[in-house]
Amino acid sequence: MSSARINGIDIHYQSYGEGETIVFAHGAGGNLLSWWQQIPFFSQRYRCITIDQRGFGHSLDIPQGPGAAAFVDDLAGLLDHLEVESAHLVAQSMGGRTALGFAVAHPQRSKSLVMADTVGGMDVAEVSEIHRQWRESHATTEEIGFRAISPGFIERNPNLANLYLQISRTNPPRPEPGPGQTAGPGPAELARMKVPTLFIVGEEDGLTPPQVIEAGARQIPGATVTRVPEAGHSVYFEKPDIFNFEVLRFLERVEQPAHAAAAAAV
Repeated sequence: MSSARINGIDIHYQSYGEGETIVFAHGAGGNLLSWWQQIPFFSQRYRCITIDQRGFGHSLDIPQGPGAAAFVDDLAGLLDHLEVESAHLVAQSMGGRTALGFAVAHPQRSKSLVMADTVGGMDVAEVSEIHRQWRESHATTEEIGFRAISPGFIERNPNLANLYLQISRTNPPRPEPGPGQTAGPGPAELARMKVPTLFIVGEEDGLTPPQVIEAGARQIPGATVTRVPEAGHSVYFEKPDIFNFEVLRFLERVEQPAHAAAAAAV
């Protein structure tokens, strides 16, 4: 595992493969280990960078540090350190705050955006209201780790379900909520987005259900939604073959115009 001194802390990351860069941003239940089912697949064609975001894995935040409020700047700093001009962004759950925030702040560095089971904290009244109504009708005391994967997955794959929880438990204790939960991009910023965007959601997502994801997708011009049956909040982990296929198909569509232009210039 490598690390770089970024914005006052050591950001830990791993890099695999060669080619155009994909950055994988994990959710609150994970860290860079979470992407073990994606890296062997995508690193055959791409340079894959996984990161421990600030406060997760080995990337320890400073006391009373900025937490999630620094995620976007941390990613920008890491890409600068690695001399990566632009990248495809693949985000899971909390990682959507990082990726969406980065795509809004640095559109020229964002080749595409995949938002898996997340609306990236977007500050949109319609999205927030749909989510609020859903939460009120689906109140539960179940541990969040178990809500992050579907009940069917736990029954069918108890060993993998346990692995999901064990990866989560390698993270340091979470600090009390602080300044990290700042509002994400609003309607005007989202309406100006030109970064190709794909949303992926499990039809059994127990944290950010399909209707919330679809409302979020409506805020970004040209964004599309892929719904995955028999999957919960962690499609990348529960249905990796489908997730990898859909992401690769999306990346290939994004890259087609660039490849055609390069061929025409020869």
